[in-house]
Amino acid sequence: MSTLLEILQKTADFLGKKGVESARLNAELLIGHALGLKRMQLYLQFERVLTEAELERIRPLVKRRGLREPLQYILGETEWFGLRLKVDRRALIPRPETELLMELVASFLPAAPAAILDLGTGTGAIALALATRYPGAKVTAVDASDDALALALENAQALALTDRVTLVRSDWFSAVPADFRCDLMVSNPPYLSSLETAAAEPEVRIHEPVAALTADESGTSDLRKIIAAAPAFLNAGGLLALETGIDQHAVLRRLLEEAGFARIESRQDLTGRDRFMFAWR
Repeated sequence: MSTLLEILQKTADFLGKKGVESARLNAELLIGHALGLKRMQLYLQFERVLTEAELERIRPLVKRRGLREPLQYILGETEWFGLRLKVDRRALIPRPETELLMELVASFLPAAPAAILDLGTGTGAIALALATRYPGAKVTAVDASDDALALALENAQALALTDRVTLVRSDWFSAVPADFRCDLMVSNPPYLSSLETAAAEPEVRIHEPVAALTADESGTSDLRKIIAAAPAFLNAGGLLALETGIDQHAVLRRLLEEAGFARIESRQDLTGRDRFMFAWR
């Protein structure tokens, strides 16, 4: 029989050999999830002898993580920008970088915009975060994936936001009414090139939906579509906020200027790389 601490150490060693970063933390979270315990509770029970039934709950989770399935998919949820979101293979896992995008949007728009459009909503993270940040705003979230929209709906229901967030199946603007106007348009679209996706960690390139990661034209094709069409759906003074690839800002700035945006700003992520673009109509 093995104690909880022994199993924790063996699990961390196994995951480390499989190339999993922060192997000890991953082991704690997986074992805690299997046993229904928080990390602090694990620390208080290191000498507890685990039963075979408990080990049977732990083993398949560890196996999945050893195959480099993302931890969030295994746990079934993630904490993001103050929200607890359900996550699974239907959509990308919300990233810490995009939390910074939300913070920057809030700094530009301290007052609530009347209408918001989230393009490519995935889990619904951006739309739901904005609906929470701006209780007076009407939020529309679109995605071309029925699976992603189903997941976004589950998250909206869990957060009691279905009355304020409208989900629409749309390939970017294809199903957005021609007379729709908003004050804030946000998108974290696919922006990786095929080469960048191929070089990504197994968690990304094997397990997350490729269509939500990769775009043609060196990762800019979807950004080009959004920039070209955005002015028609933005009110005067409206803000377009984009998460982008790190080597795209020169091209995107030119496209934004050609589209007629009056003010354009680039902002960096926490690693100091160009990551976000903001443009005002």
